[in-house]
Amino acid sequence: MDILFAVLASVIVFALGASIGSFINVIVYRLPAGLSILWPPSRCPHCLNQLKAYDNVPVFGWISLRGRCRYCKSKISVRYPVVEGVTGIIFLLVFLVFQVSILTIGYWAFCSWLLALSLIDLDTMTLPNPLTQSGLVIGILFQMMLGYLPEGSSVALVNHFMMATVGAVLGLWLFDAIGLLGSIAFGKTAMGAGDAKLAAMMGAWLGWKYLLLASFIACALGALIGSGVIMRRSKATSHKTSPQRLGQKMPFGPFLALGSVIALFSGEAILSSYLRLFFPAF
Repeated sequence: MDILFAVLASVIVFALGASIGSFINVIVYRLPAGLSILWPPSRCPHCLNQLKAYDNVPVFGWISLRGRCRYCKSKISVRYPVVEGVTGIIFLLVFLVFQVSILTIGYWAFCSWLLALSLIDLDTMTLPNPLTQSGLVIGILFQMMLGYLPEGSSVALVNHFMMATVGAVLGLWLFDAIGLLGSIAFGKTAMGAGDAKLAAMMGAWLGWKYLLLASFIACALGALIGSGVIMRRSKATSHKTSPQRLGQKMPFGPFLALGSVIALFSGEAILSSYLRLFFPAF
């Protein structure tokens, strides 16, 4: 019975995540275009026919349509079911780690915000203020709720509020400083303002310790992958690619999001291992 319940709960959680992933696809498409994310209902962007309810079933709707619109037969990007499936997996992982708790609900929201922002940044090289600002506010409220709910302590509520605020301010100042120093060093804009706002949102959700860890992981991954991209472009330049392509910008939001997720799931283990390795006396 316990196994059956666990399987059923996992299926429900995955389905919930995939449904949220479907809505994330809507946000990623409509928000940068200045369209309402609520109206009109989902429709084909080519023929504008409204999709049937069964066509909107996450993952399986795309499979049943074989990746094409039912009406005009235009191709539907494979990214739609991939985002739905990935969101479902993220929801399931959060549920398995944090079980039935307010942490699970909060981190479902946090990861959803991170995924939407990452996809928009990949598409448009922007991190929309409505998402970063709403994510920041909800992160602060979430931390206050964590402090208040167990015992109804106003002191704990204030402590959690301060932790979220300090994390948000540190994230904003840290990445503003990095952007300023980078601009001075390279003679051009090194980091967009949206990255600092995303870091502020991360700080509200994670607190200052995990914010710093997530930022370090993001910078390390960005440097590693960025170096690979530069080397690849350098080889291409020697043949037919223009030198200007070497200076193309790379979105940093997805790296910050990935660093946040790693810190969320493994932050305590990483920090504990670091302290044992370099400060064994503590």
